[in-house]
Amino acid sequence: MKLLKELVRKEDINFEGKTINREAVRGIILNGRKLLMIYSSKNCDYKFPGGGVELGETYEETLVREIKEESGATVTKILKEFGKVLECDKPIEQEFEVFKMTSYYYVCRVDTLLGEQSLDQYEKDLGFKPIWVNIDDAITNNKSIMDSSQREIPRWTPRETYVLELIKEELL
Repeated sequence: MKLLKELVRKEDINFEGKTINREAVRGIILNGRKLLMIYSSKNCDYKFPGGGVELGETYEETLVREIKEESGATVTKILKEFGKVLECDKPIEQEFEVFKMTSYYYVCRVDTLLGEQSLDQYEKDLGFKPIWVNIDDAITNNKSIMDSSQREIPRWTPRETYVLELIKEELL
């Protein structure tokens, strides 16, 4: 899959050190200029539905499961790969020196009728809600959060905003 961007969150990462890797998949679900996104009522930002790959799952299986859990939407078709973003940071785990997260983005279609969400507790705490949002509104909203010195920026917001801007350039 095409590498869209590498993001390094901290300057003083020892890239030669012991590394923990995480892989996630994220769905790009378009309807005209609107996208099905996950809105956080706590952070007031938009993110793509998706999440971590579990042991034994394919990326496609993870995508279908995660979109259903986070948004209640049923994937009807995975249309194509869009690309991947690699993020590097310092890990929470003391025994590691590098945290690498690779997010794989897929363009897909969903059934228009949204069912119930099945959220993890942290997702409930963040107030995750599925919403169809105009791409320009999502970009403007997320950029205002990134430009604000008033609050902490969710670590995924720069990644998701970058991908939103690429979608606007390449798919719309």
